Amino acid sequence: MGEMIFKMSLITGLMCLLNIVLCRLTNNRRLKHRENLLIGVVFGLAAVMSTHFGIDYESMVLNVRDIAPLSAGLFFGPTAGIVAGIIGGVERYIVGTFFDVGAYTAVACSVSTFLAGIISAGFHKYLFKGKKPSSFYAFFIGSVTEVFHMFAVFLTHREDVNTAFNVVDTCAIPMIIFTGIGMCVSAFLLSVITGSRRSLASYDRSEVSITIKFQAWLFLFIVLLTVSTFFFFFRIQTRQAEQSARSELQTSISDTVSTMDIFAGSGEERIARLGDKHIGEDGRTYIADSDGVIISAENKGKKLSDFGVNADSTDFFDSDITGEKSFCLAAKHMDYCIVAAMPYKEVYLSRNISAYETAFADILLFTMVFVQVYILVQKIIVDNLDKINTSLEKITHGNLNEVVEVKDSAEFISLSRDINATVKVLKRYIAEAENRINEELEFARSIQTSSLPQNFEFPNRDEFVIHAFMDTAKEVGGDFYDFFFVDQHKIALVIADVSGKGIPAAMYMMRSKATIKGFAESGLEPAEIFRRSNDMLCEGNDAEMFVTAWIGIIDLETGKMQCANAGHEYPAIRHKDGQYELFKDKHGLVLGGMEGLKYKQYELQLQPGDRIFVYTDGVAEANNVEHELFGTDRMLDALNSEPGAGVEQTLKVMMNAIDGFCGDADQFDDITMLCFEFIKPADKEN
Repeated sequence: MGEMIFKMSLITGLMCLLNIVLCRLTNNRRLKHRENLLIGVVFGLAAVMSTHFGIDYESMVLNVRDIAPLSAGLFFGPTAGIVAGIIGGVERYIVGTFFDVGAYTAVACSVSTFLAGIISAGFHKYLFKGKKPSSFYAFFIGSVTEVFHMFAVFLTHREDVNTAFNVVDTCAIPMIIFTGIGMCVSAFLLSVITGSRRSLASYDRSEVSITIKFQAWLFLFIVLLTVSTFFFFFRIQTRQAEQSARSELQTSISDTVSTMDIFAGSGEERIARLGDKHIGEDGRTYIADSDGVIISAENKGKKLSDFGVNADSTDFFDSDITGEKSFCLAAKHMDYCIVAAMPYKEVYLSRNISAYETAFADILLFTMVFVQVYILVQKIIVDNLDKINTSLEKITHGNLNEVVEVKDSAEFISLSRDINATVKVLKRYIAEAENRINEELEFARSIQTSSLPQNFEFPNRDEFVIHAFMDTAKEVGGDFYDFFFVDQHKIALVIADVSGKGIPAAMYMMRSKATIKGFAESGLEPAEIFRRSNDMLCEGNDAEMFVTAWIGIIDLETGKMQCANAGHEYPAIRHKDGQYELFKDKHGLVLGGMEGLKYKQYELQLQPGDRIFVYTDGVAEANNVEHELFGTDRMLDALNSEPGAGVEQTLKVMMNAIDGFCGDADQFDDITMLCFEFIKPADKEN
């Protein structure tokens, strides 16, 4: 047994290795027709080799030949599977029929190998839609294919079912298990190589599709149904086998008693010859004298007690009198004891044959039911749901002209009509709402949109990467960000927060942004930019609005940044391979609060890979339903949670962290962020 397991593991491993090698050579890409043919030939030759290098086990030869066409079809393409199945199947039939190599199972084996290629091709195209199956399904398909293989042995030898049973009883379990394992391991290794495997921890229940859930429940139901059906009939067949054996033993005892009555008085030698009567194939009748000593030829001279025979028993019992565990019945007649025995192997032979056939037939039948039901549900329900979801996705992304048209059933027709009617009503409400607020917001929105850099305006330079984000608490907000070149190799970064919200804040934001940018583009340093901007914003500020602001001007040739802070939040800086930390810079008073103020200026030296993150107070002061602030500690934790993220992704991570913290709480303030990464110094001009 141990040697068989080792050899089967070795040959299965070679099949898995072939899958890995071919996957590497093809780079997991979609294969051309000629490449599929070549892959099919390679796997066909692998099937041939498996035939001729089978494993000898209990006078039988074991192999995992069907892994080759299954792998070709499931992992590489339908054409490869069919070609491999044809080569392996035809070769197996030829060597079995004309060269007497495994002649007894030649037809069953060749048909199984050929159908393995057909099945894998069909599954690849229609069930898995060109994708590689999971390890579970690979194991399932491999095992079921070998179940058909064994069932075919029974089907092709109905006239000699006992011999077929011996073949199946020896080969079925190891071949089914190792074929399944070979396919499972191959699928697992290929998923690792191609990077398509996901850990269980990465799965979210919300990501599990209705198809997967349906497959799981349908598979569980079919397995339970198959197992329960098998054990139900197995129990019935066991009782029938035992009842038949009892009848045969009782009949044998009765016949022996009747014969002894005829030869009564003819002497012990004559009576002894009445023993050794065969019951079935290996069953036998024994006669013992009054002392319990066997007088018939079989086991003559031995005592019944040596075999655990209870001569006084009136019921059936177990004994090894035949040389193996047997089902026995004893009876006393005249001065003799008659024992009828039948080996359990023979008692349950018909049951075991029927059990194999029933189990194989049930597995194949329920597999076909599973596949057929899955295909029907996929076509009738899931595909239509996908169509509806596709249309809904377009609608949710703003395409209200999308029309849902799924007319395969009354239910889907009704659902399509309801969705279309809902969208029609929604369009009317939106139009009415837009008309009501259009006059108030049109001007403010145009100001906000035109004044802030859009995504497509973010510079795409080798020296740096920059990205910004703003989420207003109302339709328009008072926050703003800006970035612009003040000369060829100097870029200014600005972020600011105007007091208040809505349209007034948006108007003051436009004025503040234009003022700061105007002074910055004139070549002034940050402190002077803020001094002049403050004086200008104080003029005519009857609404007593103000703005907090931070500015940094970076020399892209040297990485030196000159900065100033007018009552704004501390910037967060991350040096290369380090973590974000707050830089507690020197604050000046807010802009627009008081005329004649001076602002302090400081410098930062950025090295390649350094980042700076600036934001408005809407980040740190975001609160949840319990009025707890998000705070700068959580902000830094979020920034450092994904150190490998790009600047754009960093802003998304930050926003996700804020959303997760705030939950259902209403957004209280505008949220604005800007992230800049210095990649490398700009080339200095000669």
